[in-house]
Amino acid sequence: MARNNKGRTKRAAPPAESTAITAETAGAQNAASTGLSYVVPTEFVELPSQGRYYPEGHALSGQEVVEIRHMTAKDEDILTSRSLLKKGLAIDRLIQNLLVDKTIDVNSLLVGDRNAILIQTRIHAYGPDYITRSICPSCGDVSESTFNLLEVENDTGEWADMNVDGPTEQGTFIVALPKTGLPVEVRLMNGHDEKHALKIIENRKKNKLAETSVTSQMKQYIVSIDGHTNRSEINKFVDNMPTLDAQYLRVAYNALVPNVDMALPFRCAECETESRLEVPFTADFFWPNR
Repeated sequence: MARNNKGRTKRAAPPAESTAITAETAGAQNAASTGLSYVVPTEFVELPSQGRYYPEGHALSGQEVVEIRHMTAKDEDILTSRSLLKKGLAIDRLIQNLLVDKTIDVNSLLVGDRNAILIQTRIHAYGPDYITRSICPSCGDVSESTFNLLEVENDTGEWADMNVDGPTEQGTFIVALPKTGLPVEVRLMNGHDEKHALKIIENRKKNKLAETSVTSQMKQYIVSIDGHTNRSEINKFVDNMPTLDAQYLRVAYNALVPNVDMALPFRCAECETESRLEVPFTADFFWPNR
């Protein structure tokens, strides 16, 4: 069983002065001809993964931070592009544009690292206050709430109290299922994996087939079962996995994933209950006051 390596770090407030990239990179050459110049500042984002689970040769392998530039008016054009929004590509295109290292493919980013970049981008673009509609878990009242994104913490993963070994040299983990006792090797999903799983779900909806979001995701992150790597065998096992094993695997996987902890302080104006609420990513996140 692996040791507890969980670490949480709060998001740093935007500094008074930020690292700057060159005017050429910022596209300021044209502006210079009119006597105006502006160097777009950049920021280093702490990665929840700390660069531990990227393959050797990846630009983020072993890197605890990634450099991004701040959003500009031109970047906002991406967020308002009807064609990109319709295709679900607006956010990916935005992140790709903001990454200073252009060798990084946005779809190769681990899910948690991608979320960390989005939050830091939102803070510098529109400020840390995130106003969105929320539902009180106690009384069910729906109201508009303000959440401070600076209170979001990075969660590097926690699996000390689970029957999990790893990470392996390949950055995978071995989860021992409680009912069948079989060892299941899993890997952390990136953007490519998420899109593939989503495409399968959308195709099933289009063909009016039963939704399989849970099993579709499992089939994406399972590498092997008891040493077997044949995809058809893995898929068949997943479809027939005992409920107890399936539930344990989902919980274990979610615990392994380094991500941002979006559970923020919440106080209901109706019943005055104080708790921590999982803050959703809604249209208000990048389109405030729209």
